[in-house]
Amino acid sequence: MSDADENKLEEMTTKAEQAVKSLSYEVEMLDKGDLSFVGDPRLDKLLTENEKLKHRLAILENAIKVEKAGSSGTAKKEPRKRPKLVTDIKSVESNVCVMNELENVFEVAIASAYPDLEDPPVAITISGNNPKFGDYQCNSAMAISQLLKAKNIKTNPREVANNILNKTPTSPLIERMEVAGAGFINIYLNKTFVEHVLSSILRFGIKPPPTKREKIVIDFSSPNIAKEMHVGHLRSTIIGDSIARILEYLNNDVLRINHLGDWGTQFGMLIAHLQDKFPDYKTHSPPISDLQAFYKESKKRFDEDEEFKKRAYSCVVKLQSHEPDYYAAWQLICEVSRQEFQKVYDRLDIKIIDRGESFYQDRMDLVVKELKEQGFLEEDEGRLIMWGNPETHDGIPLTIVKSDGGYTYDTSDMACIKQRVQEEKGERLIYVTDAGQHTHFVTIEACARRAGILKGAKKLEHVGFGVVLGEDKKKFKTRSGDTVRLVELLNEGLVRALEKLIEKGRDQVLSPEELKQAQEAVAYGCIKYADLSHNRVNDYVFSFDKMLDDRGNTAVYLLYALTRIRSIARNSQISSDTLLAEAQKSGLKFTHEAEWKLGKVLLRFPETILKVSKDLYIHSLCEYLYEISATFTEFYDKCYCIEKDKDSKIVKIFYDRLILCEITALIMEKCFEMLGIKTVSKM
Repeated sequence: MSDADENKLEEMTTKAEQAVKSLSYEVEMLDKGDLSFVGDPRLDKLLTENEKLKHRLAILENAIKVEKAGSSGTAKKEPRKRPKLVTDIKSVESNVCVMNELENVFEVAIASAYPDLEDPPVAITISGNNPKFGDYQCNSAMAISQLLKAKNIKTNPREVANNILNKTPTSPLIERMEVAGAGFINIYLNKTFVEHVLSSILRFGIKPPPTKREKIVIDFSSPNIAKEMHVGHLRSTIIGDSIARILEYLNNDVLRINHLGDWGTQFGMLIAHLQDKFPDYKTHSPPISDLQAFYKESKKRFDEDEEFKKRAYSCVVKLQSHEPDYYAAWQLICEVSRQEFQKVYDRLDIKIIDRGESFYQDRMDLVVKELKEQGFLEEDEGRLIMWGNPETHDGIPLTIVKSDGGYTYDTSDMACIKQRVQEEKGERLIYVTDAGQHTHFVTIEACARRAGILKGAKKLEHVGFGVVLGEDKKKFKTRSGDTVRLVELLNEGLVRALEKLIEKGRDQVLSPEELKQAQEAVAYGCIKYADLSHNRVNDYVFSFDKMLDDRGNTAVYLLYALTRIRSIARNSQISSDTLLAEAQKSGLKFTHEAEWKLGKVLLRFPETILKVSKDLYIHSLCEYLYEISATFTEFYDKCYCIEKDKDSKIVKIFYDRLILCEITALIMEKCFEMLGIKTVSKM
């Protein structure tokens, strides 16, 4: 196969991949339960086209493999490297991911049962709450049966499942297995294994599951200079912070970027207006609320007054030329804005590095120069544009240079990607913005790959989200129709949280300092959790009444649940050192079905975190946290941790159950930490 032919095939594959990706958002929303497309006549066409493109992509990829293999017409098959299996319970650490270990076991089993199948599927799932289906299931038999039929090998899923079962190596994780139904393999976990892992958590702490360390750049929050943060910035800020926390917990090198809107024509407008309205603009900046009002006034003058527009453009030129007075005024405006943003970030415990559009100005010049030299830019009515796919011209092109020679957000975004890949050495570039920008990021990624900026496994990931709605199901605004300021929202949360705590009589039992800590934990925690517990691609209704409810899947309920668990140890008067000594002496033992059920839920912490780190859907972590709490309640209702006589004197302590309480609290606290929610010992 010649280099030219190989390049042609790979180019065709890239086109197919881009076409599939351009439709992926709509399909993803359908998969996630968003039915807004139902009834739209484009739906059937969309799904059909997506399947055709996926099929075409598979054919092209296979063609490349065949061609590379040479004239024999068969792809070169590399020897399968079998995963290393756990053979001894004592060697297992507290951070073991059961899902990964089971996948390794069944990868070996399937490879042994069907050595001639290339990359057969290994599908392991959690069985759910019905114990008759086991704790986990291997559901590979159906797919493998279809692969065998394609090779004219007669079989059925149940026969395949039995063949896999007979080849499954012994594992300390597994107590027993059975084939059920049409070909499911039910997997029952070994109690001794679960007891050992959970005891290790108490002894060594909660360690992150082992993963490959990556350099990850996360772009989130991103307010505009000279404007106050509003409810529209809430989701990006909260979701981005939680994603960063999870990826940092997994020992990745995470760079948190606040891509501030701090450059462009609007600052020429604002400075020109300040010259008339705020004479001290060179040495003092107005406060952020006045700046926002001045900005609105300057925009109105810019749209209506030609003379003012000319003066504004003149100010832009002088600012971009770094003339001292104009540049100093701009820096003052930026600093005042950043100080106000930081007040919000401090309240929400957000760590982020400011890096505005101005940071990329020189880099934009270089990107434009390189794209021109490489022939990627086309002239279009005076503009210079770039297509992700120059042959089909699918979608909307990037405008790299405007007709007046100025740059755009597209230019800035290309410079961003180049800087983050080449200077920061980023491997995953994550952008947390509203879902409406999905098509833009598909185009940006396609252009970055075409230009050779994104190569190989390096990838751009758009974390899209829906809008915040008011209780009237319309976009969340004040009664006067203005956008809700984020500071006002947080203040309202504090007021509502205190009212809730007083209603519960907590002001009678907590000290003033404890009450303040509980107030802030509830206020900010409920705002964050209400957002994160919803599937991010969907819109959600903002309601303080619902998020402050102490029943159901809310932050208030879960924070109360955690403080109750912590109070059990206090009431038993047993220290954490004593519990640790008991765990080291005899280990954890499950003697009741409710204990065993809770233990298996706690065991799933590593796999939950790994899943979220890949798909970036934080609501899965919230659902897991709620499941822990609900399962713990069931355990606590059925299992005494301490027994008291009629005089409330402790007569018996069940150390195994107190150990289970401690482990539950540790895992819940770690989940809260990754959601950015502070916990309190008393509430």
